[in-house]
Amino acid sequence: MSEGITAINEKVRKESAFVEALKMEIGKVIVGQKYLVERLLVGLLANGHILIEGVPGLAKTMSVRVLSRTIKTKFQRLQFTPDLLPADLIGTLVYNPKDGSFTTKKGPIFANIILADEINRAPAKVQSALLEAMQERQVTIGETTFKLEEPFLVLATQNPIEQEGTYPLPEAQIDRFMLKINITYPDMEEEHKIMKSMAVTDKKIEVKEVVDPQDIIRARKVVDEVYMDEKIEKYILDIVFATRQPKNYKLDELTPLIQYGVSPRASIYLAIAAKAYAFIQGRGYVTPQDVKSIGMDILRHRLIISYEAEAEEKNSEDIIKRIFDEVEVP
Repeated sequence: MSEGITAINEKVRKESAFVEALKMEIGKVIVGQKYLVERLLVGLLANGHILIEGVPGLAKTMSVRVLSRTIKTKFQRLQFTPDLLPADLIGTLVYNPKDGSFTTKKGPIFANIILADEINRAPAKVQSALLEAMQERQVTIGETTFKLEEPFLVLATQNPIEQEGTYPLPEAQIDRFMLKINITYPDMEEEHKIMKSMAVTDKKIEVKEVVDPQDIIRARKVVDEVYMDEKIEKYILDIVFATRQPKNYKLDELTPLIQYGVSPRASIYLAIAAKAYAFIQGRGYVTPQDVKSIGMDILRHRLIISYEAEAEEKNSEDIIKRIFDEVEVP
C-alpha cells in the first residue's frame, strides 16, 4: 500500500505543478484572498460549482474573471437581473420566414466557465434553466438537447439575502453547488496593498494563460486517484450523520436546532473536495485536516436550521463547528 501511495504522490507532484503557476498569476491582481483562490481551485479540480457570498466590493467577480483568464478556455459573465428570461441564458429558436424553418441560436451558457453574477436577483424560471445546465451538463432548446463542453463550471456570486432586491435560491439549486464560500473584509495590511494597487484611473487586468482545458481534465483524473483511507471515509460519514442523528453522537442539544440534516450529496462532495484539497497541497493522500479545512464550505448551505436555532441566533456554521469539535477524529 505504501508503494501505491508513493506512486500517487509522485503523480500528484507532477500534475499539480500548474497550481502554483495559477496562484502566482491570480496573485498579480488579487491581493490576499488565499481562502477564496484555494476554494476556486478546489471547485475547478473537483468538477463542482461554487456559490460565493459577500457584500459588494470584495473582489468576488474580479477573482472569477482573473481565474478564467489564466485558463485557455471560453468565459462568459452573466449579470442576473429580475427581468432576465431563460432564453437570455440558454438561447432560443429563431424563425426564418423565407423557408418557414427554425434555427437554434445558442445562449451565453455555452461556455466553459460561467460567472453568474448576483444569481439571487433572477426569477425562478431562469434558475430552473440554469439548474439543468449545472446538474445534467446539458441544455434543452425546443426539442433538441445539447451537451455542454468540459470543463463546465458555474461560479455564482450572491449578495446577502438581507439586501434589497435579492431572493433566496431554492434548496434544490443550492444543493447543486459543491461549495458555498463566505467572503469577509480584508485586514488593514491587505486593504492597504489593494488601495495602492487599484487606486488608479485605468487599471487593466493583465495575466497570462498558464493552463489549458486538457490540463484540468487530466488533473481531475489524478484527483480521483488520491488515496483516501477507510477511516477517513468513516470520519466523513460520521460528520454527515451527526447532522441527521445528533443524539447518536452525544450531541442531544443540537436536535431541536436542526430541521433537516445534510443530503447524501454532502458525503460525495466532501470526499471529492477533500481529495482535490490534498492535490492542491501536493499530496497523494487525504488527511482528517483536509476534511476539516474544506468541510464547512461543503456543509454550510446544506444544513437547514430550525426556528428554534434562529430564535437562539445560531446559524448553520455554529452547528457544523460544534459537530467538527465533537466527532472523533481518526
